[in-house]
Order: sequence, then C-alpha cells, then structure tokens
Amino acid sequence: MKKVVFAVYLLLAILPTISVAVARENLRVAFIDPLSGGGASIGELGFKTFQFLADELNARGGILGKKVEIVPYDNKTNPQESLIQAQKAIDAGVRYITQGNGSSVAGALTEFVAKYNERNPGKEVLYFNYAAVDPILTNDKCNFWQFRWDANSDIKMEALTNYMNGVPSIKKIYLINQDYSFGESVRATARAMLKEKRPDIEIVGDEKHPLLKVTDFAPYIAKIRASGADTVMTGNWGQDFALLLKAAAESGLKLNWYTYYAGNPGGPTAMKQGNLNHQVFAVGEGIPNLGRVSADTFEKDLRAKYGFSVFQPPIVNEMRMFALAAERAKSLDPVEVARALESMEFEVFNGGKGVMRKDDHQFFQPMYISSFGERTAEEPFDEEKTGWGWKLVARIDTDKTVLPTTCKMTRP
Repeated sequence: MKKVVFAVYLLLAILPTISVAVARENLRVAFIDPLSGGGASIGELGFKTFQFLADELNARGGILGKKVEIVPYDNKTNPQESLIQAQKAIDAGVRYITQGNGSSVAGALTEFVAKYNERNPGKEVLYFNYAAVDPILTNDKCNFWQFRWDANSDIKMEALTNYMNGVPSIKKIYLINQDYSFGESVRATARAMLKEKRPDIEIVGDEKHPLLKVTDFAPYIAKIRASGADTVMTGNWGQDFALLLKAAAESGLKLNWYTYYAGNPGGPTAMKQGNLNHQVFAVGEGIPNLGRVSADTFEKDLRAKYGFSVFQPPIVNEMRMFALAAERAKSLDPVEVARALESMEFEVFNGGKGVMRKDDHQFFQPMYISSFGERTAEEPFDEEKTGWGWKLVARIDTDKTVLPTTCKMTRP
C-alpha cells in the first residue's frame, strides 16, 4: 500500500513538469489585448477568432508539425500594462506576439519589441499587429519586427472620402473621435481629405472624448443635433461606437454615419434600435454576404461555434500567412519568418490579391464600403440576431489602396 501511495505522489509531482514540457513543444502566440474593462467585448471576440484559426491550423498538422496555441494576456487597453504582459510572455518562452486594439498600445509594443531584440540577439520576438491602424506605425515608427495586416487609417479614409465624394447630399459633417493617437489621425486626415475632395462640405463640429471611459453619450448627441449636421464621421470602436449609436437611437437622431468600426460588438444592435436602415456606412477589409464560398463556409463554422461573425478579416489573413511564411522559410525562427513575410503575395480571406510591402511591413488588400440594414435574398448573414446585415456598396482593388510611406527600415 505504501508503494502505491508513493507512486501516486511521484506521479502528481512530475505531472506539472510533463505539462510544461508539452506546452513548450507548442508554437505559442501571445494575444495581448483587453479581456477586462471597456474593451473586453472586442478583445474576447478577437481571442476566440484566433483560437478558431489555431484549431483550423492544428487540424491540418499545425505549423511545421507544432500545435499552435493562443495564450491570452489581458492588457486592459493600457500601454504600460501591455509591456508588463509582453515581458511575461517572453519570460515564458513566447516569441510571437499579436495585438490589435489601441494604437497607443501598438506604439508601445513595437518600440518594446525592437529594443528587446536589439539587446537579445538570437532570441528575437515578432509583433503581429492585426488592427491598430495609426499610420505612424508603418511610417516614422516602422521597424523590422512589426507587421501590420489591417489597412492603416489613412488608407481607410482615402477609400471612405472617395466614396463620399460621389454623394452630393452630404453638406454638413460632424467629426467625433476618441482622444488618443488613432482618433487624432482620423480627424486630421478627414479634414485634409475632405478639404481636397469636397471643399463644399462644412465641418460643423470636431469633438474628441476619452477612450473607452464615456458611459453616456447623450451630451455629445445633443451637440450633434444642435450643429445641424446631416452626416457624422467617426473612427470610434468597441463600446465607444455602440454607446454613441445607442444614445443617438434613444434621442431619435436620424442622419447618415460614415465609420470604420460599426461592426464591432453592440454596433449592429444599436443601428437596428435606431432604425438606421442603410444609413450607417463602414470601410473595411471585408464583410459577410460577399458570396465567396470559402469565406462563407468559414463564416458559418465560426458562427456555429461562437455565435459571432468574422468582424476582423485581418486576423484570418495574419494566421494563414504566418503558417505559409514558416513553411516557406522551413523555420519557426522569427527572423526567418519575417524575411519570408516581406513582399509576400497572398489570396486574402474575402478574395483578391494582398501583398505585404517590404518597405514598411504594411499589408495592402482590397477594401470595401458597405451599409447596414434590411437584407435581400442574396444576403444570408445577419448580425447580432437583428435580422439586418451588411450590403456591399463599393469595392476598391488593392492597387488603388496603396499610399506612400516615410518608413526608413533598418534590417538585421
């Protein structure tokens, strides 16, 4: 009996060691994004989407035979907290980091990774940016260790204002954005591009508010109403978009909205509650209801498992290109994977050719303008059980999305 008890104790003692050893055999990707606080809802969706893609890759044998594991680290949308979590991930042996929510966070992470790699040759880490879109990240703050899959905010504003140029009914615009680097970029670029393309448009308001801290947007909606605007333009994301639209719905304000992230959690519900039938437009890398068979299959499977849609196509492109780069490099070494990613051409999730520009590590891909509202028979997917869905109004091919860069990259 004593021998049996001793054997059990011995097994319990070595099980943690076995678990750690198995984990270290996995290819781990640190997901550093908000899993608590105001950005939690969008962070949770991103994490589950990455998990879904890891499962997809693992069903095919993983990446170079290694199982892909997505490890969550809660940064609370805080740059300093993000650096603490990044160091924890690195200390645990992780060599790939991904993040998307908050350009202020992205700016801190890209500088941190560059400095870490400079001090630790042979132990380099790569940072995959799937959604932080401040243009400076692939311009003056570019570096070899960051790759961005989302179109930067200038690219999106170029597409959005080109579309708005053909809408003569727009006369008065109200700008409202989050008060940090991305929001500042949106408002400044909107002003510049509208002045160039539509000098007849009057900007009747230009508002900034704290990031993910406002719980009642009624005072802001009152200002928009008083301005006489017929159109609102905003880069708001997460709860800052959903609560803004919720306040508009409750006040009965009905006008047109031009947005970046209307599809974020809570946005579709707020649009339906406000009866803004095809009055909210969004620019992005894709939408459901485009009719691409492979994308539709992925969409159905993701919805069946988690109950939400593919709100971030760049996540899909990122993980699939990561796998392809490792296979081409025949290595999981971050330096070799980075070199394989540079100039890579890729058939993107929603169809069409994408390319990772070597000069600055900005990914270019087709862009879409869509509106949200009542669906036709050709639009099978709704959002958040509203019965409404996204409708394509314009597609911009990859070559027409390319903007110049000021990046001067130093390579290892």
